[in-house]
Amino acid sequence: MLTEILPFRFEINTVAIAGASLWSLALYLAFSPLSEWVMTQLNRWFNFAERSLYTSQSEFEKTRKARESQNAFYASLFSIVPFLVTGALCNWGVEISLGGSWAISTGILACMGCGIYELGRRDGQSD
Repeated sequence: MLTEILPFRFEINTVAIAGASLWSLALYLAFSPLSEWVMTQLNRWFNFAERSLYTSQSEFEKTRKARESQNAFYASLFSIVPFLVTGALCNWGVEISLGGSWAISTGILACMGCGIYELGRRDGQSD
């Protein structure tokens, strides 16, 4: 479908995308306090940036609740980006050092290990 629209061809490496996604999920789980901090900072920045667009205080307060909810949603989406970049770098490092066949396997192992770690960390917090 894209080849009909675009006059050139480009290859999408699905293995690299899958490996980077697995590694980013593992890092997101392993560093969940950091991901929450990034989300909080992005939410604060979005709210601050949006506040500067309004000149009237009454107009700002009228739609405040909906905009803050929307900014929280955008902050949660954009908080994934640093982990995607770091996951792509981890995947690339494993591909370079161990070979392409190990990138997905170690990504799956990292996801399982970090998921178990996160469950244990949350259980420890609740006690």
